[in-house]
Amino acid sequence: MDRESIIVMEGDRRARRFFVLLLSFAALLVALVLRPLAEALLVAAALAGVLWPPYARLAAKLGGRRALSAGLYVGAVALVLVGPLVGTATFLLREGREGLKFVAQIARGEGVARLLSRLPHPLESLARQALDRVLDFDQLAASVLRASVGRAASTLWGAAWATGSMIFQSAMMLIALYFFLVEGDEVLSWFDDALPLRAGQTRELFAEFKRVSLSVIVSAVITAAAQAVAALVGYFIGHVPHPIFFAAVTFLVAFIPAVGAASACLVAAAVVYLSGHPSWSLFLALWGIFVVGLVDNILKPLLVKAGMEMRVGVVFFSLVGGLSAFGAIGLVTGPLAVALFLTLVRMYRRDFAAPVAEAP
Repeated sequence: MDRESIIVMEGDRRARRFFVLLLSFAALLVALVLRPLAEALLVAAALAGVLWPPYARLAAKLGGRRALSAGLYVGAVALVLVGPLVGTATFLLREGREGLKFVAQIARGEGVARLLSRLPHPLESLARQALDRVLDFDQLAASVLRASVGRAASTLWGAAWATGSMIFQSAMMLIALYFFLVEGDEVLSWFDDALPLRAGQTRELFAEFKRVSLSVIVSAVITAAAQAVAALVGYFIGHVPHPIFFAAVTFLVAFIPAVGAASACLVAAAVVYLSGHPSWSLFLALWGIFVVGLVDNILKPLLVKAGMEMRVGVVFFSLVGGLSAFGAIGLVTGPLAVALFLTLVRMYRRDFAAPVAEAP
């Protein structure tokens, strides 16, 4: 090989290294840009995969008007998300006011008095004073007004920031959902051409993503509803006041992994105990732990497995591991990560692994 060819090869190597460096730097910048929107984009992609078949049918009925069909579905998703939140908030405010009155009556009743009478005299007097201060709403409001301005401003700012962040993420999710529906075919074709995979492998990966997303979303809704129904049965048996209110709370907190549906049963058990029914309180606590709490651990993996080619144990640990690693969004990313890995392994063994020569 002559000197000129060697120089050309060295130049190509330097150009390739520099190109890889630029590509890595650009990928890092894109990751930083997309990081604040990662959850919104992931949820939008999962919803787009779930809604794609009915969206395509509606677009065909509308004469190929994909933008109109996508707008209708995005509006429907917004109503499904916002409508129940507004209705539930109104319901909880109405029922919650009655529930707070009931709790206040219990706190002033004989059940708490009997509990306080068992304390030593110095502790009993302190406990009664603390209880009177808590139940004196006028005094409580005055103490709140006397709180430091800085702490109040910090609390209001934190609440406003959390609310604004939720609204922003929801808006970004709806916008991304619209573009995923309208330009889904073009995006998928672009990935199919850009990624160095064989023909059809990119679409196979996206089909697995859609199947897992559908399983996770459907399983979450069905599991929360099943837990709310199971809890409602326990509330009626345990004579819980305002059982519909507590069932609605159970359904909502079932979507919050850090809280869980069983916590609503424990709160109801505490209310029943303070009303002077310790046996029913014990029943509700056991019902919440062993019935309502276990519904999530048993039903959700089975429902997720129904749409995935994974064993129940793998699904269960993918849900728990995803929750620990990514928070609430890990309930989606955990099964997706495991499904992606298993799909890649299957594709490698099918398309890339060299066949073993048969023995003569």
